[in-house]
This record gives sequence, structure tokens and C-alpha cells, in this order.
Amino acid sequence: MTVADFGWDTNLEKSFAGHRAHGLVPARVVRAERGHCDVVAETGPVRAAASPPSTAAESLTPCTGDWVALRPSTRIDAATIVEIVPRRTAVVRASAAGTSRGQVLAANVDTVVVVVSLADPIKPGRIERILALAWESGGTPVVVLTKADRCADVPQALDEVSGVAPGVQVLVTSATRGDGMDIVVGALAGTVVLLGPSGVGKSTLGNCLLGENRLATGAARSSDGKGRHTTAWRELLPLPTGGVLLDTPGLRGVGVLRVDEGLDQTFSEIVELAGDCRFTDCAHTVEPGCAVLTAVDSGEIPQRRLDSYRRLLRENAYVASRSDARLRAERERHNKKEIARMRRAIKQRSGNRHR
Repeated sequence: MTVADFGWDTNLEKSFAGHRAHGLVPARVVRAERGHCDVVAETGPVRAAASPPSTAAESLTPCTGDWVALRPSTRIDAATIVEIVPRRTAVVRASAAGTSRGQVLAANVDTVVVVVSLADPIKPGRIERILALAWESGGTPVVVLTKADRCADVPQALDEVSGVAPGVQVLVTSATRGDGMDIVVGALAGTVVLLGPSGVGKSTLGNCLLGENRLATGAARSSDGKGRHTTAWRELLPLPTGGVLLDTPGLRGVGVLRVDEGLDQTFSEIVELAGDCRFTDCAHTVEPGCAVLTAVDSGEIPQRRLDSYRRLLRENAYVASRSDARLRAERERHNKKEIARMRRAIKQRSGNRHR
């Protein structure tokens, strides 16, 4: 396997000309570890040293899927990653440590597959969170519903998930029986990353796409039905139909990080209706003339959907403000205005009822 099998093309080659002038060669990270990376270069697989980043920024640390400039090994020195080629796309979540830095889950992805198990109760909020990351990445989201053979009402489940994934293709599969896999293969392109919690069937789905059992799989725990972590690291593997697959460990937590565009896409029907609100800064809480609240009252939009949107907006704003003093001050001023506005609206409604 060489870089051509992992997506290297003429556009990347043109952008790499400056690196070649300094004796560097292109490579793609197929697995990243602390201090070292497994990469594929023009001559094949290479074990390369990864120099610690000069800053604390997570984005400067090599991640699975990255294209890098590699200094080839010599009789004295091992191959070394010198620089990360600017990422076209990246799936980034808020750090599990609670810091304002993001954690890059996958780099240079084209298709982001949100994997949802039909054997478990559907959790719309989790799907919306992952979709926000997927849209923000710059890749194309696709939702794949697995374990259809263990679902009593597949059409109802499909309708429920489609309702929280506007503009996203939602596909139903049973990887163990092979149902729907031909449609899934046709919907995927380029570098494909699988995202979802443990136990939803990511590795089983990946093995079907690979055409062989390359990824470890395991049954859910009988005690609580939750999945076990069978994927211990992120790894890039070429697909027999073209493109490459990036399997990821199960996501225990999905924190959003600066996903403004991702939220707009995930809740596109709310954003579209918001354009008809009386006030341009409408928060869709108690404001008169709010088109979104009118849609909720009529049943056009579920209250849960609006609650989820507002919750993710607050979380996104909070994460952004932690690293920006100006945004933090604006958030505090906005909160005070919101409280005052709600008090006025409540007082006004109360006065109308007593007339």
C-alpha cells in the first residue's frame, strides 16, 4: 500500500511541492500514538517519530487521517514527521478534560457516518450532538441505522431518526444479515469515518465494508445492554471499493466545540423559521411574534427539538467564551438582557390575564 491507496491525488501533490524541495515526502497517518505514528508513504508503511508540538494546541498533534510531511529515515535517524499538511476537514469535539481545547477525532474525512443501533432506545439528543460535529467537520454526514433485525418497528424508528436529521441520508442495515449494505456502500465516498457510542455496531459495519473481519467486535453487556469498547484506537484502512475507512472507539461523551454552522445545519428547520420571527435577536423563549414558538404550539416542531437546540446553543457559546474574554463578557451581558426580557414578558402576560 502507498499514499495513492489512501487518497493522495494531483491537487495534494501540487500543494506539497514546497516540502519536496526540502527533501520531504508525503505520508498519511493510519494510526497515531504518543510520540510515534504508523504512516503510509510512497514506498509503503513506515513507523515515524512525531515531534512534540511547539504549543499546547491539540490541532498541531498528528491525528489519524492527517497528511504529513515526512523526513525519510537514514542509517542514523528514524523517519520523522516534520509538519502536518493543513487539514481540509476535521471532526473535533470538546476535550473530555473540560478545557477549551478541542480533541481532533479524525482528519481529512469526506463522509461522516453517524452509527445508531436499532436494538437500543433511540436517543435523539445524542444523534443531534454527533450530527453537529459531523456538519461542522466539512464532511458529508450520513446516518446508518444498524441491527434492524432486532427492531420491532423499523419504519417508525426510521421516521423518528429522519426527524432529527434534516438534509441527511438515513439508511437502514442489518450487518449480520447483509441487509442494506449495497445502499450504504453507494452512499459513502473518499475517507469514511464511523462515529457513535460503544455497542452500536460500528466495527461490525466496518467489517462488512472491508469485506473481512479486520476490526474486533463484541456483544453488549447482558447486565445493562451497553456496549463494550472493542476498538482501542483510531485506524485508517483501505476499502476494497475505493476510499478508506476510519474506525473510532466508542464515544462516551460528545461535547460540542464552536459548531455554529453545524448547529445551523442540524436544526435547519428551526433556523429557517427564525427568519420570520418579529425580533432579529429572538431567543425563542417567550418573545411575542416568535415564529419558532408558533411552530411548536402547532405541533410542527416538537418541544424536545427546540429544547435540544437551545441547550446546544448555550453549551457551544459557553465553550467558546471560556477561551475568549470578550465573548465571556458578551455572554454575561446577554444573560442579563434575557432575564430582564423574560421578566417583562411574564409581567405583561400576567397583566393581560387579569384584565
